[in-house]
Amino acid sequence: MNRQLIRSYILLVAVAIFLFTVPVAFTLTSQLRGDTLQSVQREAKTMALLLGSDDTASCEALEQMATAYGKETHGTVQVTPTPTCEPDLPRPERDADLTRTVRDDTPTHDWGSDFIWGEHLVVTVPADHGAAVRIAYPTSEMTSRLWQIWGFRAGLAALVLGAAAVIGGFAARRITAPLRELNDMASKFSDGDLTARSPVTGPPETQTLARTLNQGAERLDTLVASQRIFVADASHQLRTPLTALRLSLDNIADGVDDEFVREDVEQATAEVVRMSRLVNGLLVLARAEAKVTAPEPLSLGDIVDERLAVWRPAADERGVTVAPMGSIDGRLLVMSSPGALDQVLDNVFSNALEVSPDGGTITVRAQARGDEVVLSVLDGGPGMSDAEKSRAFDRFWRGQGLTGRSGSGLGLAVVKQLVTDDGGSVTLRDAPGGGLCVEIRLRAAPRGGG
Repeated sequence: MNRQLIRSYILLVAVAIFLFTVPVAFTLTSQLRGDTLQSVQREAKTMALLLGSDDTASCEALEQMATAYGKETHGTVQVTPTPTCEPDLPRPERDADLTRTVRDDTPTHDWGSDFIWGEHLVVTVPADHGAAVRIAYPTSEMTSRLWQIWGFRAGLAALVLGAAAVIGGFAARRITAPLRELNDMASKFSDGDLTARSPVTGPPETQTLARTLNQGAERLDTLVASQRIFVADASHQLRTPLTALRLSLDNIADGVDDEFVREDVEQATAEVVRMSRLVNGLLVLARAEAKVTAPEPLSLGDIVDERLAVWRPAADERGVTVAPMGSIDGRLLVMSSPGALDQVLDNVFSNALEVSPDGGTITVRAQARGDEVVLSVLDGGPGMSDAEKSRAFDRFWRGQGLTGRSGSGLGLAVVKQLVTDDGGSVTLRDAPGGGLCVEIRLRAAPRGGG
């Protein structure tokens, strides 16, 4: 928009310059032609009077005047002799202009070109006794003055257009500043920052728009905050009755000998476990969206080793090997909220263990790449199709793992929320040799831990 405003402003100034400067330049050019023609005709008429005189002194004066005029103007004076005056000057060729001048007793002139003028202005003036005086005046000096007229105005136009571009750029930035602030607010909104607000500045129209957007943002932020509070409270309140229900089912299973009843109780217990996972996932997601803690430098190696130690017993039960690819450098510091990376790894390891076949391998590796650290978790499961990868981060979407669809569908959604809140990103790729690779990019902590 800035460019369009600047171009429009420059075009307007250019049109104004053209309308006011070009006519003035043409007027000055026409005036230059007229003044030059009058001057040459005046000199030619004076010489014609001397040529038409019947005395020798006038003839000699004509010859001296013509010689001096030629030296001063580099022009050429030509005359037709009279019976009493035959000066030592060139004779003009008998052409149409000379014939018409002598016949009609009227001065004539020829600029030598239909476009402005040629190399010489030829003026022919009649004299007495059927004689005539012709002056061929060089137009080189006129051409120089013409370039001065047009060149000065062209240079002035260029300076004015340059100034117009600078002023237009400044004015365009002032005009579009409120729009840029509104766009910044919209960008922050699209990134999930519902606290973004736009300053109420600029013309009345943009001020009204900014107020309307701020009010809508305030309302939306309030509604989303209320929803998060409700989800967090509901999840927290559901944990106690679910725990009690599971304990009751376990007691029933222990005191029942009927195989069919025991099977029904175990199935109910599995559903309660799945519901508990769902409630816990909703609670974690609500806390992640609340974002109450700021990222700080944390040792990636220490956190990975701690979570591997927690998950290794569950993996050993199925013969799954969970190990880092080489030793993760303990000096790798990443920016993460306290506890967030633990939950990220727990969800990723849980999903990887669910889809990994018995006796499979889960590999963890980390490496620094510029100003970020890439943590990859690779499993040996069936992997995901492109369509599944595109939906994997959706809430409540569950893939088909080897142990069945027992997940809550919130694991990867929680992972993405926690990682993006700390300025990172998560992508899913095909692991070499089959399986899935979860690639987590985290911001590297500044050197010195600041």
